[in-house]
Amino acid sequence: MKKVLVLIILFMRFTNVIQAQDIKVAIINKQELVEQMPSYLAANIEIKKIQRSYQIQLAAMKTELQKKSELYEREIKTVTSEISISREKKIEEALENIKKYEQSAFRKLQEQEKELLKGILEKVSVTIQKVAREKGYNLVLDSTPGAAGVILADVYDLMPDVKANIGL
Repeated sequence: MKKVLVLIILFMRFTNVIQAQDIKVAIINKQELVEQMPSYLAANIEIKKIQRSYQIQLAAMKTELQKKSELYEREIKTVTSEISISREKKIEEALENIKKYEQSAFRKLQEQEKELLKGILEKVSVTIQKVAREKGYNLVLDSTPGAAGVILADVYDLMPDVKANIGL
């Protein structure tokens, strides 16, 4: 909400500039455009594969922990206190390793997602700028919900032109 308010205030401040010049404004839903690109869909599939591999590894770690816990519970009354303490430590270590792995996997997944999407987002931004210049638009606002874009009446939507230029 704060972003929208700031954008509205900035827009109002530049009203004098807009009146003095012939400013053409266009809008585009950048998120919608990105989500329709084949390269985005391919990147999303790759991200899901990576996520699945992390989930498989995590499930294996949890299964191993479950086995250790069950063994500990079954034999707690029949083993010496040294063995019992040793097994408790192994269970605690396994829990800690699972926690560390979850955090590491989440961080790595975010980094990999960012890297996979970086080129796609750059291509979209460059293409939007190119099409806007070709069509004579000075300002393009992102109409993606939550992007703090300002939607104005009587503005030109660049989406069809950018899609055609990208090949969608």
